[in-house]
Amino acid sequence: MDGFPLRLASPLRRLRRHWPALAAGAIFLLAGALVLDDYGISWDGWWYQRRIGHAALDYLAGDGERALDRLLVDTDRYYGAAFEAPLALVERILGLEDSRDVYRIRHLLTHLFFLAGGGFCYLLALRMFGSRALALVAMALFLLHPRLYAHSFHNTKDIPGLVMFMVSLYLAHRAFRRDSLAAFLLCGVSVGLLVNIRITGALLLAAVLVPRVLDAAFANRAGERGRVLLSAAAFALAAMLTLHATHLGLWTDPPGQFMEMIRGLATRIWATHNLFRGEWLYSPDGPPFAYLPVWVGITTPPATLLLALAGAVGVAWRGARRPRDLLRNTPQRFGLLLIALPVVVATAIAVLGSNTFHGWRHWYFLYAPVVLLAIIGLRQLVSVRGRWVRAGAYALAGAAIAVALVSMVRIHPLQSVSFTFLTDRTTPEGLASRYDLDYWDQAHHDVLAAIVGDHPNGPLFVSFRRQRNRGMIPPEDRERLVDTLEFRSGERNFHEPLPGLPCPPASVAPYARRIHGSTLHCVVDPVAYFASLRREALATDPVDRSRFDAYRVGNALVYLRDQCSAEDARTRIFIHVYPVDPGDVPAVRPPLRDHRADYGFEKLDLHFDRDGVRIDGDCAAVVPLPDYPIARIHTGQYTPEYADAVRRAVAGSEPIARARFDVHLGDGVLTYVREECSAEDAATRFFLHVYPANEGDVPDRRGEHRFANLDFALDDAGARTEDGTCAATAPLPAYPIATVRTGQFDGDGERWAVEFAPPDGE
Repeated sequence: MDGFPLRLASPLRRLRRHWPALAAGAIFLLAGALVLDDYGISWDGWWYQRRIGHAALDYLAGDGERALDRLLVDTDRYYGAAFEAPLALVERILGLEDSRDVYRIRHLLTHLFFLAGGGFCYLLALRMFGSRALALVAMALFLLHPRLYAHSFHNTKDIPGLVMFMVSLYLAHRAFRRDSLAAFLLCGVSVGLLVNIRITGALLLAAVLVPRVLDAAFANRAGERGRVLLSAAAFALAAMLTLHATHLGLWTDPPGQFMEMIRGLATRIWATHNLFRGEWLYSPDGPPFAYLPVWVGITTPPATLLLALAGAVGVAWRGARRPRDLLRNTPQRFGLLLIALPVVVATAIAVLGSNTFHGWRHWYFLYAPVVLLAIIGLRQLVSVRGRWVRAGAYALAGAAIAVALVSMVRIHPLQSVSFTFLTDRTTPEGLASRYDLDYWDQAHHDVLAAIVGDHPNGPLFVSFRRQRNRGMIPPEDRERLVDTLEFRSGERNFHEPLPGLPCPPASVAPYARRIHGSTLHCVVDPVAYFASLRREALATDPVDRSRFDAYRVGNALVYLRDQCSAEDARTRIFIHVYPVDPGDVPAVRPPLRDHRADYGFEKLDLHFDRDGVRIDGDCAAVVPLPDYPIARIHTGQYTPEYADAVRRAVAGSEPIARARFDVHLGDGVLTYVREECSAEDAATRFFLHVYPANEGDVPDRRGEHRFANLDFALDDAGARTEDGTCAATAPLPAYPIATVRTGQFDGDGERWAVEFAPPDGE
């Protein structure tokens, strides 16, 4: 060490003491680099999350109100840009334009942040227990949760939230031990960034302030009490200022926007993906109390949970024996905090009906206290005198790590749909009927990559749901992918062949179908497939003849049209299925959002460019029908002829409201008509807000707004005639209605609006 700077020697010696953790981190980093391209693009990261980061940069660069409007759109206002803005900045600095390059760097940086979270888990465990071996186990448990590992590449909301929660726990522990103003200020900055990324991080704000107030209450001297209260105030102020500075959505109306974020967390229910124990949860009352414990239990290595349970029991037992320790700044109180966090969250979800869906991903940050409780349990067990107890504790820790690692390797890269043996049904079909699976369509990338690898030359005709997943395929192979059609799944949460219409037809299938979680993919010869589909349909009599011929084949409708134009393929076909028993209409049609339970029919509309196939000028599509008894099916296409028929139907009648469009009401259906309708009129979206006489009739997803939001576009419910008249229809719910407010809106706000009360009997 002769001549070596003394100021560097000490840090290097400290690093050498932690060489096992550094070596483990290097192994994880290498593994992450090797599997980086194996994970696809989530629909959140593809558009919504990335948009937040770029809008924030544009705003800071002087784009002003237009960028702020983008930040406040829809649910984006609930999320800050503390993590997304740096990702967007790196993307711009590197000049990345191709989608594969963009998402590879996003995946890499998100995974590196996750590994940093493992490092802070190691440091916190080391501070708590003083054992490098226990700290190393904590780091391994943190990084080897199968679901979290997969999400660490593509989930730029929940994984950064988990990491910042672990960082904030570390800084909170450090602040209470050092008991200094600077330490609490630093912890406040960390908590502010945490709340920016995930509003649920506000829980840790309270978890620090409440113990700090207790410290002030039990302080021996007035001067000591003032110092403690000052550090608490500094912590809270640092957290709020950091949140405000990094959350551009709060710059316009900080109190109002913050309360809107809290209300959104407590009241929004996402019904499309909230399958739990075979039931779709769609209620303003929120999920049951068992929701969070069950999801954690069936996706987390059981050995980790057993150790965490042992740790929680030990902390609670010591707290019951020495309750005064819980009121003072002691390690025992920090352990109680780790127990309280999951309990409070599970209770709040059940009581408030919190915004919980997609399993427990919104609450991944709770895995941080679970890991720390597991290490508490491990330390307790290894300190027992009995040799067999110590051996069992070490075996549990080894099993937690080994089972997780084996499971991750076995199902790679689909760890995001992993379940443990505690799950009640373990076959893909059984799981798909009981729980949410591949809600972010990660399996699509896996299958597309396999297809491209197995077929290195020539065009590939592929059926897949999400166009974005071709974005991770190399550009030269991406151009060879041709999307043919998508099979929609009826009432099930996974795609499957239709009876009588195999997908793909056995005689023309050059590639085996693969089911991963909720996803089925096919590679077909589209010409042969079209011929097969046509033969199946033409062997039956059509149930409807119009611009498209509709055939009933098994329990499906097949639509055919020869010499089908591009406009035909883009124009929406409406399919309204009326059951014999109106109670058979589902409140939500999983996994699709479109439902008509309040109207007495189920809506299965389609576009050929999304749900069908057009080859050599001919179009074909297949739509599975529900399993319940069907009374009648109303189907057609929103064409100029349809608009003409709508216009003739209301000709001579008095509209219930006049504005830019005349609005007619009859038989529970609103009809919109405008003569001399411009292309801009036709392209501007309609809003339709229905206020029921009884607020309890409002569908759950709009319960916080007191109205049912039935917005639509002209292409969704009408058309423009050859002579320039626009006409559209929109059915109203069957429940008693107090008022209806409708009109059109664009980026500048409402273009026109009318409000009226339906006459009695309507």
